[in-house]
Amino acid sequence: MNFSKKFGQINANILMDLDEAKRELEAKGREVINLSIGTPDLPPADFVMKAVSEAMLEPENYKYGMTESPELIAAVQHWYKRRYGVELGRENILAVNGSQEGIAHIAFPLCDPGDVVLVPDPCYQIFSFGPTMADVELHYMPLLKENSYIIDLDAIPEDIAMRAKMMVVSYPNNPTTAHAGRDFYERLVAFAKKHDIIVIHDNAYSELIYDYEPGLSFLEIEGAFDVGIEFNSLSKSYNLTGLRLSFALGNANIIKRFRAFRSQIDYGICKGVQTAAIAALTGPQDIVVKNREEYRKRRDTLCKGLNEIGWHVPLTDSTMFTWFPIPPKYISSTRFTFDLLEKAGVLCVPGVSFGELGEGYVRMALVQPTDVLERAVKNIKESGIL
Repeated sequence: MNFSKKFGQINANILMDLDEAKRELEAKGREVINLSIGTPDLPPADFVMKAVSEAMLEPENYKYGMTESPELIAAVQHWYKRRYGVELGRENILAVNGSQEGIAHIAFPLCDPGDVVLVPDPCYQIFSFGPTMADVELHYMPLLKENSYIIDLDAIPEDIAMRAKMMVVSYPNNPTTAHAGRDFYERLVAFAKKHDIIVIHDNAYSELIYDYEPGLSFLEIEGAFDVGIEFNSLSKSYNLTGLRLSFALGNANIIKRFRAFRSQIDYGICKGVQTAAIAALTGPQDIVVKNREEYRKRRDTLCKGLNEIGWHVPLTDSTMFTWFPIPPKYISSTRFTFDLLEKAGVLCVPGVSFGELGEGYVRMALVQPTDVLERAVKNIKESGIL
């Protein structure tokens, strides 16, 4: 059989290889503390689960969703007005099956083959893989420690900026955990206007900033609606990863084109899932605060614990992840990741899987309770890997 030459060069997500290694250890009776995939272990709010349960007893909710219900649109508008001070019209809102799905497809209605798309390095894999599927030319924007992992817009070559059709930006950032201030977004909007570039901003973690004020929305910035859209998700803020519901929000022309494109590949969001979103967005917001406090405790436990045993790591200040330099005795993040799994039973993700500039780092997800994280630190110390 003949297969795609283009996609024949693409390897499976490394999480698949790590999961296989994890299962092999578990088959031998070993405990594996899984800090790899960023899916919350915390439960959704009771009232959200109840709303979904009741909705899924209604036969009508098993039909195609087709489009967002008026109640869902009102809930999203209320959410953005309350949380970010942003006014959204119906034409500014599109529900998608999770931000990953949305970002995977957004380049298709916006870009032609060969167009330049600017993406971060390192970056969450779909930021580069999604545009790649649309046959664009990628130009990587380095996220450097010396710049606090903030994109240096001035460092983008002028000829590349003039050719660029679209750019993907995400703060608070996965995997580097950096967050950007209002001044960066103001410069971003000005840069996009100057070079006629469409901005795609992923805003999955604005509720998970630990030591500062909660994050802002790209759409808060004057002129942002003129240049781009933002994806915002219920997955991490409300512990609803499995329901796969996110929103593309912003520029009406982009939303209109994206909706037309998606009408060819999707029949809308399940009505029962829409019910969950309405309940989460309009109900009590205690869960958002509780999540942030719990992740802060986990951050403190893991980061401080590792420093105490001699692995010098920074104190992460946002997202549900940590971004650690590998110990000096290692030069390969992949080698260290598999050694850490074998010797300490702790599973993380090598930084190089997020891009070339991720080499030398590993990402750990704060998806285990503090007592389990304490055990992970103990296992790492006793393994001798440091």
